[in-house]
Amino acid sequence: MKFAASRADTGRVFRVIGIGSDQRGIALVAVLLVLAALSLVALALMLTSNTETQIAGRNVREQQALNAAEAGVSEATERIRKGDVPDDANPRMVTQIYLAPSGSLPALGADTTVLATQQPAGGWLKYSSGDRDADALTLRYKTDPARSVIYRYDPAQNPPVQTSSGSPVYVITSVGHDGDARRRVITETAKLPVAFNPRAAVAANQAIEFSGNSNVCGFNHQAATEEGTKGREECRGSELPSGHVPGAWSTEAISSAGSSQQDGLPNATLDHQTGFYEGPWEALGMTPSQFWSWVGPPLGAAPDPPVGIVHLDNNDTPCDRSGSFAIRGGRGEGFLYVDGDLTINANFRFEGLIYVEGNLKINGNAWILGSVIIDGRPAHPVTLANGDCTVLYSLDAITDKLGRYGGRFVTISWRED
Repeated sequence: MKFAASRADTGRVFRVIGIGSDQRGIALVAVLLVLAALSLVALALMLTSNTETQIAGRNVREQQALNAAEAGVSEATERIRKGDVPDDANPRMVTQIYLAPSGSLPALGADTTVLATQQPAGGWLKYSSGDRDADALTLRYKTDPARSVIYRYDPAQNPPVQTSSGSPVYVITSVGHDGDARRRVITETAKLPVAFNPRAAVAANQAIEFSGNSNVCGFNHQAATEEGTKGREECRGSELPSGHVPGAWSTEAISSAGSSQQDGLPNATLDHQTGFYEGPWEALGMTPSQFWSWVGPPLGAAPDPPVGIVHLDNNDTPCDRSGSFAIRGGRGEGFLYVDGDLTINANFRFEGLIYVEGNLKINGNAWILGSVIIDGRPAHPVTLANGDCTVLYSLDAITDKLGRYGGRFVTISWRED
């Protein structure tokens, strides 16, 4: 009986041992399956991380390329402002700006102007090409499909983009590159008109004394009026049919002596008037903050000659009239703003607008096409006497020069791809 029981127990032991071996095998298989699954997950995570890294790098390059394209639009706009891009009313006009020195530019057709980038050498942003291809920074007029009519922008019209009046609309195409990334910006832009608010050829907040050979004319002259033109008979051939103002306007008295001459409409002179400008910003249809942003920081000395938007002051306090400046002569143009006194010596030629917060003194010959505004100092009359001083009013000259050097732009459309 004992022996039988032992055999039975042994059989049960064998059967128990057999069941344990099967379980360990299954466990091993399960472990292997788990390891395989984890390996697959780890591989997937690695692939995902690598893909995300590639995507992130691509996104960075795409953004860099877009930034470069936007920089190209900025250069194109600045070249329009400076007059480097022709405004010749030719609907087929094209201007291209290349990343190349001026002596290595490609030769293009008769309707195309080719310019070298103005970026500093050795650090060019890639928003154009160095040779003729589809990625060159390009400017053209917005026209009808036949390229026979130029579209223009006039905020006073409805719609503002039309073909009858206003500034021409330019289409700028700029392609930026960074590695294998390429982004293109196509924008339409136009210059905002300069809103000059005239009083006269010469307007002053003090008395004006004309004598000697001084000559002021408020009839509206063309911007192309020949230098040296003066007197009614000479001026008639350069006058426009409308837009005339008085020759002189003042909040105080106006006197004339010697061979001085004043002409204009509705009167040659208007004295004891009210409503002098609150500041230079009113003369240009701006707010004070817009004006100070537009005119930029002051210069401590006058350039000879002043060209562009020139702001003269001896400190950072606006409109305190504390400065004193002198110009030795030469040919200037643009907008000259003087916070203080201004003395003009020798032969001076200027096209545009001059605004003086203090006294204005002119020694020697001067010929100004545009307008002169003097706030002045109390009990200090504005004297235009010494030498041969001529001021011819020209809205076109003011608009052209201020637009060239300080014209603001409106973005009509902007597309990125």
